[in-house]
Amino acid sequence: MLKLKQKFDLHRDVVSDILRKEASVCRVKEYSGAVDTRILNIERDGGILYSWKGATGTTRIGKFDSNTKENKLLYTFDKQVCVSSCSLNKEETLLAVSLAQNTRGEERLKPISKCLTLLIEIHPINNTKVLKAVDCRVKVQFLHAETDRRSVLESHLLLLTEDGYVDLYHVMLTKQEGYRVVMANPERLLKTAERIVEDFCWLQWDGHTQRVYYLTHSVTHTQDKFLMRCVQFYPNHNCETLLEFPLEFPANLFRTVNFVNLGFDHYHQNSPEQEPLRLTVFTNIIGSMCVCYSQHLKARQEVIYTVLLVHNDCSKTFRVSLGSEQKAPHLHPLFIPIGYHILVYLQDHFLHCINTRQQEMVCHSLFLSGPDLDLGLQSESADVTVLHSEEESSGSVLDLGSGRIHAAELSPAFLLKILRAPSRCPSSKTDPQRMAALHCLLVYLGNDPHLELKITEWLFDNVNAFDSFDQIQEFILASLYRISYEKSLSLDKVLPYSSVLDKKEIPACLLEVPGVLCTTELHIEPVFKGKARSLQGFWSELQWNTERTQYLDADPRYRPSHIQADWDKLRAESRPSSHMNRIEENTKKVLSMVDTWCLDKKLVPLFQEEDHQHRALIGLTVDKLREHLNRHLPRLGKKKIDSLVVNYVAKLLELIRHMLESAWLKYKLGPRVLCLKQQGSPGEWSVFHFMFRILEATRGLCLPLPPGYHTLLAVFAVRCLPQPTFLQYVDHGFLQLTETFVSRLMTDLDNSDANERLKFSILKRLPEPMEQRIYHMWDHPVSSAWISRDYVRTQLEKLNKSKGFAFSGRDKPGFRPEFLPLTYLAKILSDIEEQAPNPFEEQENVDARFVEETALKQTLILLGFDGK
Repeated sequence: MLKLKQKFDLHRDVVSDILRKEASVCRVKEYSGAVDTRILNIERDGGILYSWKGATGTTRIGKFDSNTKENKLLYTFDKQVCVSSCSLNKEETLLAVSLAQNTRGEERLKPISKCLTLLIEIHPINNTKVLKAVDCRVKVQFLHAETDRRSVLESHLLLLTEDGYVDLYHVMLTKQEGYRVVMANPERLLKTAERIVEDFCWLQWDGHTQRVYYLTHSVTHTQDKFLMRCVQFYPNHNCETLLEFPLEFPANLFRTVNFVNLGFDHYHQNSPEQEPLRLTVFTNIIGSMCVCYSQHLKARQEVIYTVLLVHNDCSKTFRVSLGSEQKAPHLHPLFIPIGYHILVYLQDHFLHCINTRQQEMVCHSLFLSGPDLDLGLQSESADVTVLHSEEESSGSVLDLGSGRIHAAELSPAFLLKILRAPSRCPSSKTDPQRMAALHCLLVYLGNDPHLELKITEWLFDNVNAFDSFDQIQEFILASLYRISYEKSLSLDKVLPYSSVLDKKEIPACLLEVPGVLCTTELHIEPVFKGKARSLQGFWSELQWNTERTQYLDADPRYRPSHIQADWDKLRAESRPSSHMNRIEENTKKVLSMVDTWCLDKKLVPLFQEEDHQHRALIGLTVDKLREHLNRHLPRLGKKKIDSLVVNYVAKLLELIRHMLESAWLKYKLGPRVLCLKQQGSPGEWSVFHFMFRILEATRGLCLPLPPGYHTLLAVFAVRCLPQPTFLQYVDHGFLQLTETFVSRLMTDLDNSDANERLKFSILKRLPEPMEQRIYHMWDHPVSSAWISRDYVRTQLEKLNKSKGFAFSGRDKPGFRPEFLPLTYLAKILSDIEEQAPNPFEEQENVDARFVEETALKQTLILLGFDGK
């Protein structure tokens, strides 16, 4: 499921370097002693702080630079100490450490505190200042604010204590002798401490965003509850509480204070029984915030975990039954952020990939269970720490047991394997997994053209719709959703992403996961405070997302199939109107945009004809989608919305063209596919089937197709289907007889008996205006007769309308007087031609002589004196 890419290996990147240095200190060729290297902290810049026991009986602290891949010695203690917390300021001039002091043996007779916190000058090594000496754990963490100032003579240090408070120290620095950086007035340092948090029972540090999340117990006369608060540190080192919201936990849940993302204390580790709750917060720059937690249940054959989606103003609680045969786990599940997915993993039991964007239905989140699940981590979950950066799309995992850091990404190969898995199991089990895997591939990983080609090939191999969903509809909507929300994040709550939401009755298998019970709670009631309303980036997006969720309708997503009634009404309109003109203008904008994308893409013969019916549907789709966005997202502005809507429909047409282009390349089709005289090959039959399924999928959603699609489909149908079947497809509305297709068929096919029957059958099915135009293209006695009759009718209607008409009485050369009725008719037509312009003569060379010759020819055929 996960693709782990190694970023750091303690033994490869650090220990090997330490062994060389220790060998140099001991003046030996190779140092064979143990160095006991331990990772202490990871700073905002990716630098990894570590400690090791030196050959001379000392403890040393070093830093591995993740950019240069070099190690640097920071400080050496004169004896072995137990470093429980450590942090380095951005300028690498100050080192803060907390030491866990030994109170056993001889030391217990001395009045000694359990924890000693020091601030050390290391540029160069100079003074050491004691910040705290207390009997509780103390965590240290420097603020790493982004600044343009080259020389910063101040640092700001957080001290976070197990007693439940956080102090911020403002350390002023000064330069001596041009290079020595020392503390200015160290005796006044303790007086600069500023208390910023009090009475917390759980706290998480986010170094990349410089935020503190903490949980405090709030007791009022009406209720007993916990409050989650977020403190944001600004570049000027001021801080402010910007967000708070309530959480419900048992009052006596926290026996000890829990720290998250504040380094690694190798001398104090809670057992699973001492950690009744695992809680962590993940944020994303796009404006999402997820609070994930699980509770430890003794002797229960189930696991309960909750993902609170602050940006969607709801929470999802999952209860996973492990079955009576499985041993109850003693560990909490691991929460790993992968983009906007949260991976919940319990070793040897299950893996749940939760979609935090499309959380409405469980079928869009992948759930797998079984003892064979393995993420490739060598240690148990207790030894694995998740490292998260808001700016990065995926998190990293640190395996403390092996000392390795891996970048964690979803594995496309694994997801494709789920799609391609043979259906040995019932569709009710495999369909939800395929649905979730497909959405994960398309929406989250869909930027890769190579991957998109593999998904399209899977669609070729699985053309028929699954029992519970149409995979082509899902492909179209999910791909468009990804393309669109990349252009504007605001669109993610109003655009469609799945076709199952359009179903009148959603299949039961898509609404539940066997063995998993999901409950949803709405209205988290987040409260934004202070400058949250004026800040840009994450805070503005998060606030916009939460407020929009609260005021939007219960179902704000656009439903393409809901325009069916408007489409039926539009097709019934025959006269031009301002509404029709606006729709045509919409269509021109879309096709103009497509033309700019397809200048070098002429492999599939689309966009090469006027398809009036689908031009109207293109314009109507633009109109209705624009109306929907203007109603729900007015803050975007009409100009922005118009651009987004035109781009959305253009991308739809381009996506379908791209699907067909993949089919063309797969079966190596060329211009010969347009030749109606040849039988279709097996490859062409496959493409026809694929095109037909695309037609079925788009028609179910009332989505437009590229101009020329129906012509191309009809050409494939003539080549691949028996004639009776072809005509049945036409009669049932599956095939549309476009004028381009019929004219090509009339001119390309000869007038053999079989082809003649087909042509006559098609002519009978054409609307009258098109039938008239097609007769003029077909070189056949029947078409000549029809043209003559139409010409005579038109001329005689003109005669009836004219006044003062008189015969000339002259005979034209070439008329035969033997057949008087025909001669008389020809004479009338000839006289009319002389007195009024003949509209047929310029284009079709139809005149009285043509009518006379056609009539005589028809008479000879009827009498059996001449062939066709």
